[in-house]
Amino acid sequence: MKSLEVNLGDHSYPIYIEKDGNSLSSFLCPHIKGQRVVVISNTTVLPIFKSQIALALTDFDVSYYEMADGEANKTLETYHDIMTFLLEQGAARDVTLIALGGGVVGDICGFVAATFMRGVNFIQVPTTLLSQVDSSVGGKTAVNHPLGKNMIGAFYQPQAVFISMNSLKTLPKREFAAGMAEVIKYGILADRDLFEYLENNIAAIQQMDDDVMAYIIHRCCEIKAEIVAEDEKEQGRRALLNLGHTFGHAIEAEQGYGNWLHGEAVAAGMVQACQLARLRGWINESDVSRVITLLNAFDLPTSGPDSMSCDDYIKHMKKDKKVKASTIRFILPKQLGQAILVSDVTESELQTIL
Repeated sequence: MKSLEVNLGDHSYPIYIEKDGNSLSSFLCPHIKGQRVVVISNTTVLPIFKSQIALALTDFDVSYYEMADGEANKTLETYHDIMTFLLEQGAARDVTLIALGGGVVGDICGFVAATFMRGVNFIQVPTTLLSQVDSSVGGKTAVNHPLGKNMIGAFYQPQAVFISMNSLKTLPKREFAAGMAEVIKYGILADRDLFEYLENNIAAIQQMDDDVMAYIIHRCCEIKAEIVAEDEKEQGRRALLNLGHTFGHAIEAEQGYGNWLHGEAVAAGMVQACQLARLRGWINESDVSRVITLLNAFDLPTSGPDSMSCDDYIKHMKKDKKVKASTIRFILPKQLGQAILVSDVTESELQTIL
């Protein structure tokens, strides 16, 4: 068992990382308030983990909401359906919601928790690599809108995050690879040593070696916890965690949510961000090649869809949450292991790299 803390004053919380999930009850139950628990999951995840979660919650009054799987279901309609379920079940302010699933489940469950009865207790139990290293930590909750990704949501922190590495073995190869895009992101934006560790341990990662995966997950959570503690509501440094996302969100929106997995779009977006940084002379061609080689090792895309024009990107980028005073802002690597926020990217530069 590894653990660390997200230090946010009176709403700080722990992250537990365990190999097999056998301690789920011991670490989950102390963070439940009251007797009523509602587990929010989806049609893919719940059948796999329901018996394990039920065993951990034998002392509580538990009900389950099973949403459809996939990014296309991260909508206000699903949010409304979950709210209706909670009201029909007679849930009150002492209910605890448990998000059991990947980033879509975690995001929508968190948003429900933030707004049901003006805020109720919730716990993250992420089951995908992407959600374990990124979306379950930091309190960003949201649903998508046809005009933009994660445009409707709230900053709302969980009571705890419980990560069982054993769940990674249930993932399709494509889902695991999508999570690796976010792992690689942390190396590029904040930790050159992590980036080099990934380069040197590709085979072990592909085989999901326990020690290697434990180190990777812990280190990514550690980086995110530090940044969130400094800038909870993304007024400054936390924006760096969006490396590749300005391009990536544009790809997701243009292609239709779910056609590209989030991590796949971020992978292509990171290469585009690196190419923009190379154009400015901040990193060299060798650095870009290293990023592409590492992404290729996990069969991740390293360019956007051929069908997308520069105008297609820009129309979505103008709706990005980082836009200020009508200016699109980008996260670009200054060097491998360090990224900065810039607001002076020209359309000519975008045309060149896209």
